[in-house]
Amino acid sequence: MAAMSTNTFPRARRSSKGYDILQVEDFLEDAKRAYSAPTDAQVLTSKQIRSTAFLLKRGGYDTAAVDAALERLEDAFAERERAAAVATLGQALYAQEIRTAAQEILARVTRAPRHRFKRVSGFTLGYRVKDVDVFSDRISQYLQGTAALTPEDVRAVSFRVVRGGYREAQVDTLLDALVEVMLGVR
Repeated sequence: MAAMSTNTFPRARRSSKGYDILQVEDFLEDAKRAYSAPTDAQVLTSKQIRSTAFLLKRGGYDTAAVDAALERLEDAFAERERAAAVATLGQALYAQEIRTAAQEILARVTRAPRHRFKRVSGFTLGYRVKDVDVFSDRISQYLQGTAALTPEDVRAVSFRVVRGGYREAQVDTLLDALVEVMLGVR
């Protein structure tokens, strides 16, 4: 377990919670070791960084500061993964894989509104269909080259939760795949 650090990130206000300091510090130590390891070791991936979560505790690290650092860390790991993939596959094959993934995403987000993802039952909570459809249109425009969208926009998007909405896991999986595509072409 990492030693208690008090200055890696600013602390949350006393009246609010922040990320558990020991968890964040332990994760950062693991990330440093993973980044120092040979690229073929694959100890930690950009996708794993994107899905990292920490407990909230009073007096913890400011969540916005930690989240921003995690985004930078994810970008660094993605760059390293991209370089390794290009070295293994060659630029042309790697670019084709990215294009194929982008086409799969585009095929999903250009489906008819209200039918882009599976819906949960009327008794179960899911993402509000209209919210997701509006963001899906932005994704479509981005993938067709008519609008700007950044990985930060995708990471920061949030949807209201309602009964009978889109299945959250399916939408989240698509957003993760989109971030991977975006980082793959940076």
